[in-house]
Amino acid sequence: MSGYNKTRHQQPSAEELYKVTTARLQKIQSQLADAPQGIRLKDKICVITGVGSLKGIGRATAIRFAHEGAKHLYLIDFDGTNLPNLKSTIETTYPDVKVTTLQADAADEAAISGVCEQALREEGRLDVFYANAGVASRNALADTSAETFMNSMRVNALSCFLAVKYASAAMKKTNPSRGKENSGGSIIMTASTAGLRSGAGTVDYSASKAAVNSIAKTSAYQLQKTDIRVNSICPGLIETGMTGETFEYARQRGSAGKIGQLNPMGRYGIPEEIAQAAVFLASDDSSYVNGQNIAVDGGLSASHPVAPGRWV
Repeated sequence: MSGYNKTRHQQPSAEELYKVTTARLQKIQSQLADAPQGIRLKDKICVITGVGSLKGIGRATAIRFAHEGAKHLYLIDFDGTNLPNLKSTIETTYPDVKVTTLQADAADEAAISGVCEQALREEGRLDVFYANAGVASRNALADTSAETFMNSMRVNALSCFLAVKYASAAMKKTNPSRGKENSGGSIIMTASTAGLRSGAGTVDYSASKAAVNSIAKTSAYQLQKTDIRVNSICPGLIETGMTGETFEYARQRGSAGKIGQLNPMGRYGIPEEIAQAAVFLASDDSSYVNGQNIAVDGGLSASHPVAPGRWV
């Protein structure tokens, strides 16, 4: 029996794996919810874009940043509907954390330069900027218009460029009276495994996320010797508001056990798992991590996808 076939026969069924996955994700969510309040981001001033979805990476990260002791969170989303809920959720659980919510377009230059200036004006420093806002398209190449392509580039890539440009300028400013003796900070951007390899997204979406990954690498050198780090996170299949239709469709068909089966872990991820990666990059724990595109995808981008039971 070949190694591939042996591995195939040792695998659990889709139904068994789905039960294990569900239990595992519930445990992860419980661990994050019940963990003692941390200090990894103590006194840091942070900006996060794309926080509006109730099941999104931005919201999960904002809550996690508060849990880790951030001093002031500036939270931005194009749709302001859920911003009051996020603000009250954080302030109720973490009364020592200041929360400022802003309804704005993350690809609007005035808005991004403005929030960086606001942080400097109100707190005297900026430590972390997480450019998480993004959109996903669904059209095949032949059906993708130039307008759709440029919108993906604007929302996904231009927003990250603006974050790097204006956040880095703010992070270079020193303020000894506020405990900032030297230049420094962490800029994080949400890219995707679609920006690393083909097959994980549409042409326009993948191109925009590849641009984000390039921005992270190029900016690291543009900002050399400033102690400002720039990195991107490349999520795999995560259950969020953006991917909700995919998950709902699979569950209606009774094929939920196959969701995420193409990665070595055989499962999808949840926003809290991306939030943990963002906390690492925002904190001093990652003080020597710079210019990296960090995949958080269950191993999907580590190899060519292998469909279970279809090895030659």
